[in-house]
Formats: sequence, structure tokens, C-alpha cells
Amino acid sequence: MAELTRVRHWADALIALHLDPSWTFGFDTAKTRAGLCNYTSRRITVSRYLASRYDDDEIHQVLLHEVAHAIAGTRAGHGPRWKAVAAELGYEGKRLHDGAIANELAPWVGACPAGHVHYRYRTPTRVLACGKCSRRFDAANTIEWNRRPVSRSA
Repeated sequence: MAELTRVRHWADALIALHLDPSWTFGFDTAKTRAGLCNYTSRRITVSRYLASRYDDDEIHQVLLHEVAHAIAGTRAGHGPRWKAVAAELGYEGKRLHDGAIANELAPWVGACPAGHVHYRYRTPTRVLACGKCSRRFDAANTIEWNRRPVSRSA
């Protein structure tokens, strides 16, 4: 598990090494993505929830991913320019992070009749059917939602 003070130190060092001084680092409260490069505010953020769950190598890769975005520019996306910059920085990961999300922080847990489990961070406002059971909406696969208490002390 990465220590948040260590993550901040790594991020500040990477920014100082590769970006101009107008870029900053911070933590955010995202639960389904690990990092973000905000070109408008010139800020790289990492989810405090997920950073505390990832090991040091994983979180370092997230930081490299986001710094590569900042260097490559807004139009690069995850295309060839971004890939080249990311590889040059030492990024070894995939195009997008595919690690676990913080499901234990989701206040809504649902299950379809077949037992597939689904998580939501916002209150479900309409009837949803399980996409694993059928590619089209089928009322027979309706997800039943239950609210659970969640500790935000991560």
C-alpha cells in the first residue's frame, strides 16, 4: 500500500523533472479512476482512495501515465504520441488502468437474479437490467439495489 506522503513526494519530483513549474499535484476523491491530468488547471491528481490501496509500483505507474498526458498534450489522447512519451518516461502499463475500483466505497450494491453484483456511487434513479445477462434491456434481469453504510475514512 502506497503511503500518501510518499506519493506526493514522487509526484512533485516527476513534475519538477518533466513539466514546467505551473503544473501542480493533488489528491482527489475519485473511486473509479486512479489518476487525472487536467490541462485547464495544469494539475495532476490521483485518487486518495485508490492510491492508499495500490502498491508503490502501481501508483508510480499511474503518476507516469498522467505526466505523459501532460507532456503529450490535450490532443494526444492515448494515441501514438502519448505512447511514445509514456514509454520514454518508463511507463509499462496498459493504455488505461484496469485495476480494481474501490467497490467497498460504493453505497449502492445491486444483484440481478443470476447473482451478478453491481456497484453504484449515486442513487439508482431508474430500473436497470444486468448487462452481463443480456445485451438488451430485459426486465427478467432487473437489478435489485440495496443501500449499505460506507466508511469514508480511507
